[in-house]
Amino acid sequence: MKIGIPASRGYAIGQAYIKKHEELKITDEPVEDVLVEKDRLKKAADVSKVQLEKIRKKALDSMGEEKAMVFDAHMMFFDDPEFIGAIEAEIENGRKNALKATDDVSRSFVAIFEAMEDEYMRERAADIKDVSKRLMNNLAGIEDSFNIEDTNTIVIANDLTPSDTAQLDRNKVIAFLTNIGGRTSHSAIMARTLEIPAVVGLNDITEVVKNGDILIVDGIEGTVIIDPDHDTVTKYVALQEAYNQEKEELKKLIDVKAATKSGKRIEVAGNIGKPEDVHKVLENGADGIGLFRTEFLYMDRDEMPTEEEQFESYKYVLERMEGKPVVIRTLDIGGDKQLPYLAMPNEMNPFLGYRAIRLCLDRTDLFKVQLRALLRASVFGNLKVMFPMVSSLDEFTKSKKLVDECTVELKNEGKEVSDSIEWGIMVEIPSAAVMADELAKHVDFFSIGTNDLIQYTLAADRMSEKVSYLYDPMHPAVLRLIKMTIDGAHSQGKWCGMCGEMAGDETAIPTLIEYGLDEFSMSASSVLRAKQIILEQE
Repeated sequence: MKIGIPASRGYAIGQAYIKKHEELKITDEPVEDVLVEKDRLKKAADVSKVQLEKIRKKALDSMGEEKAMVFDAHMMFFDDPEFIGAIEAEIENGRKNALKATDDVSRSFVAIFEAMEDEYMRERAADIKDVSKRLMNNLAGIEDSFNIEDTNTIVIANDLTPSDTAQLDRNKVIAFLTNIGGRTSHSAIMARTLEIPAVVGLNDITEVVKNGDILIVDGIEGTVIIDPDHDTVTKYVALQEAYNQEKEELKKLIDVKAATKSGKRIEVAGNIGKPEDVHKVLENGADGIGLFRTEFLYMDRDEMPTEEEQFESYKYVLERMEGKPVVIRTLDIGGDKQLPYLAMPNEMNPFLGYRAIRLCLDRTDLFKVQLRALLRASVFGNLKVMFPMVSSLDEFTKSKKLVDECTVELKNEGKEVSDSIEWGIMVEIPSAAVMADELAKHVDFFSIGTNDLIQYTLAADRMSEKVSYLYDPMHPAVLRLIKMTIDGAHSQGKWCGMCGEMAGDETAIPTLIEYGLDEFSMSASSVLRAKQIILEQE
């Protein structure tokens, strides 16, 4: 038996198909004719775009518009001066061959994104790896595709890129296993979208399994059984049938409002990063949106989004939620998230530096553009706004003063603004949790950002392999701060939600309910299971 990380729930019994991993031979051999090498790069990029268009069409059919849009972003890389321009500069200035230049630029970009704390941002590293791999394969003349002919196939690979996963035929592929990766890797997210079991982080699964081996994949426990005996197969067939029945039962909860057995109503909301994500939230029966990460409106572009662009994005989400609450987080840039058009200082520790609300209060010119867009959109739905990285009452007070300024400006311009917007803060810094009872006198709500709160409380970077074992959501100190925050909100009659990964952690939900948490916000795919757990609590 092999044990890895359960990345997508479910069971599968089938035969192994090992995806070959052909190593590229990259040399430091310099080029003599820079123009010829740049032309070679352009031709490889053009071929890559044609391939991606085909993959996008397949993804649209199998996974829907939302996931297919990933490949629109992939195609944009080939026209991005930050990416292709950087490769051309390496060819021109360093006289590097195109393969070496692409590899160097890719490694540099990937290192930056993989070091980021934000889950969505780390996923972009997978996009860069995928795009770079495709470009380098085309430069080297290597064909990289699946040739799966049999049904009940379990794909095994060192890793699967987003485009690899999009090409999986659900009529034939019933699960996949990888040597590397985690629950937040792109391949894991795609597996959950395709609703096929997956176990990742198996280290050497490509070496211990042979093509054609019979395997059992347990995507709940994260185990793989190689060449199982008859009794084991019988056991897992029964588990598989029970699981499929459970999935059908969960669909019955789409329109159910979650409440404990004692009658306490608890909201289960979804997290989104782009306006289009709203559809998945609605499909899964969420009560609202508990976190809209607005920084993604600012990314993959060469200039700040205008007030009108932001207004349209917020309006789109609010209208489609049809009166359900939508919590929008103001710009959270800095630390692990940088914008190419916004100059940022070089800091020894950017996570403790110039970021989020600190940056916005300094750059009120860009902050007011966002606030105006939010205020204008407020009349189209049930808007709640929260400020990130707040450590003191002063930061909230200054932010609200800017809100008041923008409100007056808009009304003088004859524009409508809702008078029922709620204004809250993210509680992700220990000082805010400790002062929750005082802060609650001034804010309308709290939303606990556990990703940063855990990291700051335990002084442990969860992305650092050497200290990741210290990153423990259930650490007594973390739990005490969470309880203090919830109690502080309730002491002033305010509500408290949670939008970090812990909100969707099945093992943590009962404890958080016991503490009195009012709202859980998570990825859309986790909503129905969370509802089920809540309904089972006393």
